Amino acid sequence: MSLNAELHAFFTDRYPQIPAAARAVMERAGRELAESGQAAGAPGPGTPAPDFTLPAADGRKVTLSSLLAEGPVVLTFYRGAWCPYCNLALRSLQEHHAAIIARGARLVAVSPQVPDESLTLAQKHELAFDVLSDVGSEVAERYGIAFDLPEDLAAVYDSFGFEMQRVNGGHPRTLPLPATFVIDRTGTVRWTFADPDYVKRAEPADILAALDALPAA
Repeated sequence: MSLNAELHAFFTDRYPQIPAAARAVMERAGRELAESGQAAGAPGPGTPAPDFTLPAADGRKVTLSSLLAEGPVVLTFYRGAWCPYCNLALRSLQEHHAAIIARGARLVAVSPQVPDESLTLAQKHELAFDVLSDVGSEVAERYGIAFDLPEDLAAVYDSFGFEMQRVNGGHPRTLPLPATFVIDRTGTVRWTFADPDYVKRAEPADILAALDALPAA
């Protein structure tokens, strides 16, 4: 089963369990985000990838340019450990991590969560790649994918017990679109996935194909 088929099956099973009033808020907010066209603002193929330095779950500072000095980078943004779709996507990436490494690339995942939350996530899912904290979503903003939840949707998430105020370090309403970038050693984006629909994610097979298409170093 592909990742997106798994995500759709999960959605089909779980979404009807959400109260109707909450579903109405989520659906309206989803339509508005899609209609905003924000995903089109993510760096596309051929554009420079904004550099950054972010803390890893273990406290190390990770800089994109330093990673690129060693090879291509697969950079993926996710909403947080509270998001079951993110967890499924990260587990799928972990399953394909060896194949990414075999192609000479590094995988890094970025969320707006504080480092302690990232560490818990990495340990829970036994992630072998770096999980970075972009508290305040400043890096997501540079990549054109940061957005603010509408107040009523933020209230719905609060009612679900997601504790966004705590896990996002005082920035409870700002999240990234689900997005993944394949960046070559020159710092140029060669492949982009960005979608306002949180149920949809970059397929690992497509990521591997994008790495295979990179010109030889």
